[in-house]
This record gives sequence, structure tokens and C-alpha cells, in this order.
Amino acid sequence: MDVIEDSNSLNQADLLADKIIKFSRDTLLVNLRFLDAAIHQLIIQPEDELDTIATDGQYFFFNTWHILNNFQRQMEAITRDYLHVIFHCIFQHLFINKLVFQSCWDLACDIAVENAINDIGIQSLDTARQSKQMQVITQLKSSLRLMTAEKIYRYYLDKKTSEEELVNLRQNFYADNHTLWYVRPEKKGSTGERDQESTEVEPIQRSKGWGQSKHSRPTQELIDLWKQISERAQVDIETASKKWGDLGGGLHQGLNQLNREKYNYASFLKRFSVLGEAMQVNDEEFDLIFYTYGLKLYENMPLIEPLEYKEVKRIKEFVVAIDTSGSVSGQVVQAFVQKTYNILKQTENFFTKVNIHIIQCDAEIQEDYKITNPEEFDKYVQSMQLRGFGGTDFRPVFTYVDDLIKKREFENLRGLIYFTDGFGIYPTKKPLYDTAFVFLDEDYVDTPDVPPWAIKLVLSSDDVMEEGINL
Repeated sequence: MDVIEDSNSLNQADLLADKIIKFSRDTLLVNLRFLDAAIHQLIIQPEDELDTIATDGQYFFFNTWHILNNFQRQMEAITRDYLHVIFHCIFQHLFINKLVFQSCWDLACDIAVENAINDIGIQSLDTARQSKQMQVITQLKSSLRLMTAEKIYRYYLDKKTSEEELVNLRQNFYADNHTLWYVRPEKKGSTGERDQESTEVEPIQRSKGWGQSKHSRPTQELIDLWKQISERAQVDIETASKKWGDLGGGLHQGLNQLNREKYNYASFLKRFSVLGEAMQVNDEEFDLIFYTYGLKLYENMPLIEPLEYKEVKRIKEFVVAIDTSGSVSGQVVQAFVQKTYNILKQTENFFTKVNIHIIQCDAEIQEDYKITNPEEFDKYVQSMQLRGFGGTDFRPVFTYVDDLIKKREFENLRGLIYFTDGFGIYPTKKPLYDTAFVFLDEDYVDTPDVPPWAIKLVLSSDDVMEEGINL
């Protein structure tokens, strides 16, 4: 029988619901010590206008009668729901661009955290909805290597899943209201710096408005806070407990993806630039005083003219190696070359005359296309055809490039970027130039190891594919 609300016992019901939530929190702490900081982070707060539970990253809002009724039906439900909310915060699901397709993002986040909870395998988290989720989760795992919210979101977007279907799929994964994720008012006059107000948990009190409190923290402060908590949780999993470190489940995968170092490909390419002269006005070495004095003294005759050349750092010599083995998608390879071209063709990155080699290779060299100017690069991108599709061996590319250096094909080669799936034979000796192996994060739970002398660059598919959606 459901608990019947009695207005005369409202305060007592609030206190009882609060005790149930804290009991659930303590249950989690006993089983998941590595999440202690996250489990105790949220301030427990009753909310009349809410019908279930919700969080804004600072508060755990709850409807009192929802807690009491669910606890009466199945006491494990509250423990699981509390962890559901904590995982949203740890994975930073709530800090999202409001332009995202909300129904799809809600479903993706709920599936990701429920999958992570299922993978933990703790009996006190087992509920009736767990068995109802398996068909959807099994289907997703057959298509996705990583069960993160971003990958699930992309999966349903690509399938053009209707909003009605998204809502129906979410029923067996639903635990909390996500409204506050998309409406996050900042405090007026906030500078983004940490408030001086106390952050200790306050006594139970009703908030004056749904999801609003005079003690609310700025969004950026909450983002930074949960980022630190996520990083700490990952370290604790990987070092403090061998058991959790070996768990290849949704929690470990999600933390690995969330906390891995993010790269800007455009900024990365600039490390291969060299100093040279470019035909442009050098304002830094131009003396405006002498120029204007000459105009004044001799009317239209300046005493000094600005320099028409300037020393700048741009990419002049460069090698792009492409793994064309059967395991690498042709569409992604072409998108990677297009992305590289779009960055290099910008005037601040490209000299007028360049020496760039694009080498296709599987187990042997398939093609070497030399580019000497932006027009040739553009022509190659438009007519590019992949060749090879055999096995993977990285050594032929390095041998070939070393021979080009001996033949003085390059004057000062700064670097080589190898776009690959990573599964091949690496050279044992460090080359004379910097080398980076580029992987897509969607292909791996853990990216392959590269030699200690090489750079490992992991890009997301949205970094490579121009039509990618920014979450």
C-alpha cells in the first residue's frame, strides 16, 4: 500500500525521507569507498514542486512522498536512484549545451549510468527495472565499444530515433528529473570566483523556488568541483583497489573517457612549424613616429617605409602517413585528411611554398603524394583515393622517409603524423623527427601503447568529422 500524504505530518515525513536518503547514502559508502567524496557532496533538499528526484550538481532535490512510497515498495530503489544521480554528476552529464537534443541526451545519460550501476554488481543496488534494461543495453553493446553518454547519444542521433521512441525507451532507465540541466540561472553579480559563504550541509528547509537557493554556486565552480571529484575517483579505482581497477565496466570506461587529456588538433599541428619569412607588412618593426614625421616634414614623402616581409612560424615540411589497412575506415581517413588540410590552408599556418608528403601505407608503401602549394593540397583532397587494405606495419613509412631525408628531399623535417588504428609493428629506433600516432577514441576502451619516443594523440570523432555535434 502506498503511503498516504497527511498535511499534519508533513515535517515528520520530510525527516523520515531524509533519514532514508542518508541510510541509502551510507549503504553506498560501505560498498563504494572510492566514491566517498562524491557520495557526500550533494546537499539533501526537499522540494514540493518536484515529483521525483533531481540534482543541479550542488543539491539532491527530492519529493518526500516519492521517497517514502518507493522505499516501501523496494528499499533498494532509493539506494540505486541516489547512485544514479551521483553518476550523472561524476560523468558531468548535467553540464551540457542547452542546444543539445534534450530527449536524446536524457536517454543516453540514463542508459550510461544505469549500465555503470549494473556493471558494479552490488546486491544492494538490484531492482526490478534492472532486468527490463538488458535488451536495450545488449543491443547497444553489440554496436558500441564504449557505453558513454556521448556515444549512446550519437548512436540514437544517427539512427534518427523519433522523440516518441526515445521517451518510450527511457521508461526502464528513468530515475531523476533533468529539468535543471537545461535551465541553470547564474547568480546575479557573480564573477565566477568561489563564494565566501559556508558550504556545509544546512538543516532541512524548503527552497523558495524550484531548483533555486540563495546559496547556489556558479555553474563553472560546480564544473570544476565535479571534475576534481571524477579525477579523484578514477585514481582511487586504478590505484587504491585492484578489484575496481580490473573492472572493465561502464564506470571505469566512463571515467577513462571523461578524464583523458583532451587535445586541440589545430594547436597540435603548430608544434611542427618552423621560422621563415612571409610576404606581409611587419607592424612590429615599423616605426610610426618616423613615418608620420616624414609625411609632415616633406608632405607626402615618409622617411621610412614598413617592411614588406616578416619572420613567422609556419608549417613548411611535413609528412602525413595514413594507415590504409582493412581495419581503418576509408570515410574517417578522408575526413582526417580534409581536417588537416582545412587547418593548414589557413594563412597563419601555411607558407606559400611547402613540401608536404602524404603517404598511404598498409604493410608496404602504397602511394606518396608530394604537395608544394595549397592548390595541390586542395586538388589531392578532392580526388583522393585510398590504396592498400592489407596488413599493418609502420616500419616501411619510417624507412621510406629516412631515405627521402638522405636524398635531401627535406631540408628541415619537423614531424610525421601517422593516422592509424594502432595495431601494427612499430620501429624500435627513434627517428630524427617528432612522430605522433593519431587514434580515434571511439575505437578503444584503452588506446594501444606507442613507443616511448612517440606522441600518442587521441581525437574524438567530432574532432575529425566536420559535421560533428558539439555537446
